[in-house]
Amino acid sequence: MSHRKHLALAVAVLALTACGGTTKSSTAGQNTGAPQSTAAKADPNAPLKQGLKIAYLPKQLNNPYSDVEVGGGKTAVGELKGEYKLVGPNDASASSQVSYINTLIQQQQNVIVVAANDPNAVCPSLNQARKAGIKVITFDSDASKTCRDAFINQATTQGIGESLVKMASELAGGSGEIAVLSATPNATNQNSWIEVMKTELAKPENAKLKLVKIAYGNDDDQKSFTEAQGLLQSYPNLKVIVSPTTVGIAAASRYVSASSYKGKVAITGLGLPNQMRQYVKDGTVKKFALWNPADIGYLAAYAGAAMSSGQITGAQGEKFKAGKLGEYTIGADGEIVLGPPTEFTAANIDKFNF
Repeated sequence: MSHRKHLALAVAVLALTACGGTTKSSTAGQNTGAPQSTAAKADPNAPLKQGLKIAYLPKQLNNPYSDVEVGGGKTAVGELKGEYKLVGPNDASASSQVSYINTLIQQQQNVIVVAANDPNAVCPSLNQARKAGIKVITFDSDASKTCRDAFINQATTQGIGESLVKMASELAGGSGEIAVLSATPNATNQNSWIEVMKTELAKPENAKLKLVKIAYGNDDDQKSFTEAQGLLQSYPNLKVIVSPTTVGIAAASRYVSASSYKGKVAITGLGLPNQMRQYVKDGTVKKFALWNPADIGYLAAYAGAAMSSGQITGAQGEKFKAGKLGEYTIGADGEIVLGPPTEFTAANIDKFNF
């Protein structure tokens, strides 16, 4: 598929990280009594263990984006001859994942792959898991770096934020009012991207763009639909709604496509091609972006297996192979970057099926 060409860049070390400090090699297993220790050495030639129990805990079940992500994980676990498990809450509240983590510890999973609903609420349970020798890989939305071993990031936070502002500026013609339709107020990834957007919008070249509102649809279709409607009614001069969540961008597009705002207000952000195809074809959406979410889940399984097998410890600069995706290098603070987002338009959207 054509998105694969972008993966060659995925091994780049992040130019900007959310915070400085130590890499995961200095925190993994520290003072936890876990089998891993700060003195642990990576053995790149260690064989990948078979029969690993790898459990996925997304933000919530039955979320179209998460479904694609964990589907990629299931494929990878099959290739690794491991045992795949999927558990999760039906809502994306801050503490809803804790009971699932505790159960996975009791089940003696080898790897827990989790998209954190809140960076800190899951930490005590995740550190209990690490104390029990379970490797913790976060994906999509990071937990605090003190309570996981590695983080699979879709793209650099900086790159996504820049991409969102670039698309908004192009669609607005370089000036006018824009609004953001986010997921939950506590979503780590959303908030990181929005902070980059604010920094980008403060630059002289974006001085004519004005961010008038950040609304929260809580990754719920109906609430996102209502919030989009509210934005358009509250800001009659709004030119662009930027929604960095697949639920939000689809809901906003659905509202605009059947309203008098179609052709007047642009929708952009991060969306699934299959979900957005009809809105691109009917002219509601000119452009949006995303990576292949299945590859995030896939990469997480291989990172967890490599770590559980001793090939990597999570230290910056370590390398491992991730099946069909090729070789990856661990960046600062245990961050592993899939690659830059792809921009989808009417010209290329039919080349993608996810």
